[in-house]
Amino acid sequence: MALNAFRLASPLGRRIWFVALLWLYTTAAGAAGINPQDLLSPEQAFQFSAHPTAADMLRVKWKIADGYYMYRDKIHFKSDNPKVKLADPIFPPPTQIKNDKFFGKEAIYRGSISIDIPVLRKRGSEALNFTLSATSQGCADAGICFPPHTQQTGLRLAAVAPPFATPQNEDKGFFSSLGARLGLTDNKQKFLDPDQAFRYLPSIEGSDRIVARWEIAKGYYLYRKKFSFKLLDAKGVTLGDFTLPPGETKTDETFGRSVVYYNQMEVALPLHVSAGAARTFTLEAHYQGCAKAGLCYAPITKTTKLTLAGTPGGSAAVAGGPAPQAFVSEQDRLANSLVSGNRFLTLLLFFGAGLLLAFTPCMFPMLPILSSIIVGQGPEVTTRKAFRLSLAYVLAMAITYTIAGVLAGLFGANLQVAFQNPWIIGAFSALFVVLALSMFGFYNLQIPSSWQTRISQLSNRQKTGSLIGASAMGMLSALIVGPCLAAPLAAALIVIGQSGNAILGGSALFALSLGMGVPLLAIGTSAGKWLPKASGWMDTVKSIFGVLLLALAIWMLDRIIPPPVTLALWGILLVVSANYMGALERLQPESGGWQKLWKGLGMVLLIYGGTLIIGATGGGDNPLQPLRGLSIAGNHATATTTNSLKFTTVKGVKGLEQALRTASASGKPAMLDFYADWCVSCKEMEHRTFTDPAVQKALQHVVLLQADVTANDPDDQALLKRFGIFGPPSIMFFGANGEERRAFRIIGFLDPQTFAAQVTQALNAQSL
Repeated sequence: MALNAFRLASPLGRRIWFVALLWLYTTAAGAAGINPQDLLSPEQAFQFSAHPTAADMLRVKWKIADGYYMYRDKIHFKSDNPKVKLADPIFPPPTQIKNDKFFGKEAIYRGSISIDIPVLRKRGSEALNFTLSATSQGCADAGICFPPHTQQTGLRLAAVAPPFATPQNEDKGFFSSLGARLGLTDNKQKFLDPDQAFRYLPSIEGSDRIVARWEIAKGYYLYRKKFSFKLLDAKGVTLGDFTLPPGETKTDETFGRSVVYYNQMEVALPLHVSAGAARTFTLEAHYQGCAKAGLCYAPITKTTKLTLAGTPGGSAAVAGGPAPQAFVSEQDRLANSLVSGNRFLTLLLFFGAGLLLAFTPCMFPMLPILSSIIVGQGPEVTTRKAFRLSLAYVLAMAITYTIAGVLAGLFGANLQVAFQNPWIIGAFSALFVVLALSMFGFYNLQIPSSWQTRISQLSNRQKTGSLIGASAMGMLSALIVGPCLAAPLAAALIVIGQSGNAILGGSALFALSLGMGVPLLAIGTSAGKWLPKASGWMDTVKSIFGVLLLALAIWMLDRIIPPPVTLALWGILLVVSANYMGALERLQPESGGWQKLWKGLGMVLLIYGGTLIIGATGGGDNPLQPLRGLSIAGNHATATTTNSLKFTTVKGVKGLEQALRTASASGKPAMLDFYADWCVSCKEMEHRTFTDPAVQKALQHVVLLQADVTANDPDDQALLKRFGIFGPPSIMFFGANGEERRAFRIIGFLDPQTFAAQVTQALNAQSL
């Protein structure tokens, strides 16, 4: 409470509070039997320093005296120059989680801290002077806590050099400046030798992994996409799958938008060692970097001889047996194959993955949409025309899906998620209702006669008009109907986001989309062949598709209206359909078998629809268990409710960090589930996977967190961006130390058996 009052007070009030807190601190020290003269001052206990490491990066350090510690969440930074805006600091992992008697469970640092702060400069390349204010708070193990303390230092950010800088000693042949090649500049700025700019330090750690490290000089950086490794003369020793650490996104003149590393970079390379393997081998590393002044070095290759010590262990193979493979998530495996594998075979793999995705719940609504377009053409539709309409729908869907995916990968914002707006969904549902009523014969949808006359004078555009309509519906379907994420889609987005290669990632997305469209193309073309021609049956078929369109409208509205209302709409649709099927009409004695069957089905729909309406009045929300909310079904409701996982909802980055700190303090791992009401696969996970006993047993000692991103507000977008997630369903696991186990991310739906197995692997992993 005192701390909050201190923060809210005026400047004069803060001085008074500071004196009061200092008096309390001295009094408490005396009461505890501590001589205040034995305690260090804040400046001595927490020695502060700061310096720029690049034109857009600062490094702040504290050297913490023995017997003292600092709170991570009490550290804040501020610049007095409006041209220098400080981004979110990059904190190192805390030394420990302490159950503090003043602030509860808190992350603390001991010994020393090194914090990097990205700088967002305003326009202009001149050098910038500013004062950095660092506010922090710490305590002594003796039981005394200092009040919040602000330390300041004056800093100068170097000017941003113009692009195309040329090294003075270019004749050494180390550099490949684009400006020098084009002869645009005669800049005499000096640059470091590449071995000085990027100090490479590989080493063997243990008997089953290599750790490759780079110390990167100030003003220089390395590209994430340019790293590759290979073993030479390594009989019986192979490199396992590895994951490069996340970097920072940068746009430069040489490679465009890329992920880069500043200051230092480190990657662990697992080794698989078989019996009788060579103990000495060569590691070949490839990398490339640039100077922030605008100069890029040629690709660098380094070879280093390394020697294994001891016996293989950990992830390496036991002598005489095969080496177990390091776990790699499906999306990362697909992304790696897309970048480094045979491109043609990989695109075929994405096409096959799309073919499988076509049979997931997210894609089912596209079947009645396309079929209704073809049925709406009337009895004159032919197989050829049905094929053209289907092809127009599928190609428009594929192109839109590809463009939306490329934009999501490049800018980190999923266009499909943005289209899950209630107004857009409501308008699309209304369009389905309009199309359905035309199927019932209430009216004919056609352009005004004056327009028809003008178009017919130019050319016979009836076919073209139909194709345009099918294409427009395909485009809207791609944006609105199926926004759920899947591993192949995530893999393509990862490649686009990390490498900036929109052509490669877009090709994978297009192949994926075409695979998803093959069943649509087959079903749509078949409709043109098997639909009855001018007869009473054609009216019946159109009525059936009218009902399907109404069902699709309700399915869309389920994303934005209360579940009981959705249940009531399903009931009304079934009751009205039953009435049209003659459920309430009397059969004549001469009625045939088909009429009796039709009436029987109508009566079933009538009874079930009435049950849904009754269930909706009692607050029911599940069409498969409509009476669950009624008192007569109370016992069953309790049993069903207790059969689902209990999640703690988190909101935004701060909410998640607080929940992870709480889980870490209790020594438990955590699972985070990204969910949205408009995500079909999320609900499939909720009803099929999370209710499975094996899954619940695997998660019984795990803190379950859920981020509901239905609203897609700034907090939701920030949380998605924090982890590079493009939408739900996405699930990630965190160790007891609060760090994510990145390799075990789950994107898209998984059946209970597969999900439970991956949970077990994630929880048993010894390293992140």
